[in-house]
Amino acid sequence: MPIDNADDRGTEKDGSKSTEYCRYCYRDGAFIMPEMTFNEMKALISMQMQKMGLPDEIIQKSLKSLPHLKRWQSLKV
Repeated sequence: MPIDNADDRGTEKDGSKSTEYCRYCYRDGAFIMPEMTFNEMKALISMQMQKMGLPDEIIQKSLKSLPHLKRWQSLKV
């Protein structure tokens, strides 16, 4: 998720805004759902973007960028 807006940023342990993670994934210096798998994240993102009425082209582009996010870089997806 783009986090250009400060309100969309997660928070670190000290309460400062994260520069890497959004508020939906990260709070108080930790992932909200650390057990979430890559495929579960893909499904969640797809569902939420569909609910927002975003075009399939945008959804697919977002899903393709997911493996490049820091949280998932160590995976072989």
